[in-house]
Amino acid sequence: MADLLKIACDWLGGMRLKHASQSVTYSRGNSSVDVQATLGKTDYEVADESGLTVQAVATDFLVAADQLVLDGIRTLPRPGDRIRLADGDQVKVHEVLDLAGGGHYRPSDPYGQTLRIHTKQVDTDS
Repeated sequence: MADLLKIACDWLGGMRLKHASQSVTYSRGNSSVDVQATLGKTDYEVADESGLTVQAVATDFLVAADQLVLDGIRTLPRPGDRIRLADGDQVKVHEVLDLAGGGHYRPSDPYGQTLRIHTKQVDTDS
């Protein structure tokens, strides 16, 4: 019998890429790849230097795991990797961020076909 959940994940992933994504550049060091990504967000808490809990928001990029290929090798996100997103006349530069206790990415479906990569904006290029 066919795995209906897998079939649905495949279909939804295709629809997300076709109708709700944009091109971004994922890079690590001198290696980069253009991938289609859907923007999202994750709310999380961090403690500041005085011990107070502060609410923060990470910008997430949902990327098909099989598109994340650097130098011909399929890879997983690492803290410090960069994602460049065109926004009008500017390019926003995001860095992969390790959320306190939450990691820097997570699978976005039961099969790991889509990765939710947590980032923060660190720069803007004109």
